[in-house]
Amino acid sequence: MTAGRQAPLAKVAHLFTAPNLAHIATLMPEGRPTTVPVWVGVEGDHLAVLTIPDSIEDRNVRHDPRVALSPIDADNPYLMASVRGRVAQRVEGPEAWTIIDRISQAYTGGPYPERDNRIVLLIDVEVAWSASF
Repeated sequence: MTAGRQAPLAKVAHLFTAPNLAHIATLMPEGRPTTVPVWVGVEGDHLAVLTIPDSIEDRNVRHDPRVALSPIDADNPYLMASVRGRVAQRVEGPEAWTIIDRISQAYTGGPYPERDNRIVLLIDVEVAWSASF
């Protein structure tokens, strides 16, 4: 990173540390895009997406790790962001639950209520921007 240039995630992290829903776009095996709403948090230098093992987004990123996310500020729907990146890691087990509970704390004020059948996708952000309309 060149001095004075902001890392892509830093440009949009404020929208992912608040309890804002985001839509994640993934690519089907034949190349068609699909989107689903997800809970997202920031985990170090990555975006962390909470999902279900073998969900459509999980299956798609195992085939092609490229994703796009678009969060909308819950308090101001005219403030939004666009993010493109790649899934760097699929996290399961106790490590995933630590992240899931952190994300859930932002959305619900407590740990995630279900204790099985969830994973986390860690995303390397390559391009990001935000705007207010």
